[in-house]
Amino acid sequence: MRGHSLLSSHQLTLSSAHILKCRGRIRPMAVAAVAAPAVRHPVQHSMPPEKVEVFKSLEGWAAQSLLPLLKPVEKCWQPQDFLPDSSRPTDEFEEEVRSLRSRTERLPDEYFVVLVGDMITEEALPTYQTMINTLDGVRDETGASSSPWARWTRSWTAEENRHGDLLARYLYLSGRVDMRMVERTVQYLIGAGMDPGTENNPYLGFVYTSFQERATFVSHGNTARLAKDSGDPVLARICGTIAADEKRHETAYAKIVEKLLEVDPVETMLAIEDMMRKKITMPAHLMRDGRDPRLFDHFSAVAQRLGVYTSRDYADIVEFLVGRWDLETLEGLDGPGRRAQEFVCGLPQRIRKLYERAEERVRRVPPCPVRFSWIFDKELMV
Repeated sequence: MRGHSLLSSHQLTLSSAHILKCRGRIRPMAVAAVAAPAVRHPVQHSMPPEKVEVFKSLEGWAAQSLLPLLKPVEKCWQPQDFLPDSSRPTDEFEEEVRSLRSRTERLPDEYFVVLVGDMITEEALPTYQTMINTLDGVRDETGASSSPWARWTRSWTAEENRHGDLLARYLYLSGRVDMRMVERTVQYLIGAGMDPGTENNPYLGFVYTSFQERATFVSHGNTARLAKDSGDPVLARICGTIAADEKRHETAYAKIVEKLLEVDPVETMLAIEDMMRKKITMPAHLMRDGRDPRLFDHFSAVAQRLGVYTSRDYADIVEFLVGRWDLETLEGLDGPGRRAQEFVCGLPQRIRKLYERAEERVRRVPPCPVRFSWIFDKELMV
């Protein structure tokens, strides 16, 4: 967790404004909050072994504080609740599909690029469960462990699994996207995996999941708003319902970090600093479709332009977590812990200034066309 130097303003700005080659010239792309990080040297098992006892001691707390945030299966929504009912007579089912397609005709192609990217991110769920099960002290040791940490991870995965299923079926029925290319991208992404820099360390891992659940809550909430504005109330309800799940899951992961700050403030504060210095890697940053080598960057630029997930959202999430965890007033820190506290609490303002400068440079350069295989190779300006 130690030894990560602060990125300079120049480095952070350049890593936030992607470069695109367009008709023989080089231009910066729209500033992307979902940018993949610079390549870093992998670190494994960075948590001191004795810290495993911290998580063992919190098993009772996890059972009482985390598991109640899960919903009983009988009370959970299911994808079929939002979709045309294939068990109806053929003419009624077909009419429901026609109605769905009529609504989606009002949505622009840019929206479908973002919705597909969000769906693909959700569909890579096996990778995320695997990542959590690499964390020392909280992993599911048997695959069916009765540990509260393992029970949470399995049930969280089960709840999250509905998100990709629902979005994929809706997109399939819409007829607006090339599902074969979408499905190919999902397969590539799951095969690629991810390394968010959590180092098998649950202190780092739960900081990461706190941020990511907040980010997906914001993203799905914004796709809900855009669907409603474009006249598809059903899709708006779908995205809003998924956002509500993400918000509940964010609450759980943020509570874990809050508890860790209570029982082990120094190690937890250093973990928050460590993840913020690395920058949060978006879980789908290795997505590819076999055609566009910059697919993730291009998807990110469209999301930024539509306002679905922006650089400002990134700064807002950091600021939200600083407030959620009361980091500015946190006590019991040593020298390194206080320095970490100062860095993290000042980070939102730093990020906003750096992105504002990068955005200003981008605004001076005209956009370029990019083809997206997900929407039948149509061109969008990014």
